[in-house]
Amino acid sequence: MPRERADFSYGLLRVRLAGRPVRARLPRFRQGGQVVDLGIVVFNEYGVKPAHLALAVEQRGFESLFYPEHTHIPVATTRADDSPARGYAGTYDPFVALSAAAAVTTTLLVGTAVCLVTQRDPIITAKEVASIDLLSDGRFLFGVGAGWNREEMRNHQVEPRTRMRYMAEQVHAMRAIWSQDEAEYHGRFINFDPIWSWPKPIRGGAVPVLVGGNGPGTEARVLAFGDGWMPQCGYFDTVDDARTRITDLRHRAADLGRPEPSVTLFGVPHRRELIDQFADAGVDRCLLAVRETTETAMLDRLDELAHLNRH
Repeated sequence: MPRERADFSYGLLRVRLAGRPVRARLPRFRQGGQVVDLGIVVFNEYGVKPAHLALAVEQRGFESLFYPEHTHIPVATTRADDSPARGYAGTYDPFVALSAAAAVTTTLLVGTAVCLVTQRDPIITAKEVASIDLLSDGRFLFGVGAGWNREEMRNHQVEPRTRMRYMAEQVHAMRAIWSQDEAEYHGRFINFDPIWSWPKPIRGGAVPVLVGGNGPGTEARVLAFGDGWMPQCGYFDTVDDARTRITDLRHRAADLGRPEPSVTLFGVPHRRELIDQFADAGVDRCLLAVRETTETAMLDRLDELAHLNRH
């Protein structure tokens, strides 16, 4: 039975950015009874200023803009598929970029895809998340992950073998800070006595936490400390594989009396038929990756992708 969602019907408004016609906010794309939002994720690119990009994304009707995170990439990094890793080093700090994005937009959701929380101090990160959530009037989505680059982790004094447990404690500790006036947390990796920290997130002391990953234990982590799941599209063998795992996750959440987890799918190919299929499989948000390095090329790409919002 498809989930009920509010029905929106906005007309098209023609506006201009840098002399180029663009579209204002559009309704979410519908596939049958399902609804899916379309967002943009900047994939390892820093040539376009975040404020300029955010305004263009919002005006073309996309729901959200996400930035990834890598503090650095060790030169010795090797990938399992032998693909080059140097490009991952070219990323803005996501909180700086998303603050600039939120400042020039009004409806655009902004988020991390993903924040490598294991490489961060939880008290400082809790403050950053709460600050951007408050300044954006509650438009922040907190995608989190433990990372894949073991050399990068070790440079942050993180032990790769225990990074998943470390990530869980990080998120639990941050949730305590967001929701309690005198927060404390005592775990294996994170330990602090009662502290004061303001501001708090605007939405009742919490922000949506989207747990990244495709591994077999990811759904358990979503249920343990997340509000949603953010898998990568390329790691599913088929759309039916995604459907099966989404359905199972939501059944498990229902059995635990938990709200239905959202699903944000990272890196969906720029093809309408696949968006249709993933919408039908239960995906709530499809993130389209862009890699253009100049503003002109980026605007051209966004113009092309904006057509995916249309029926």
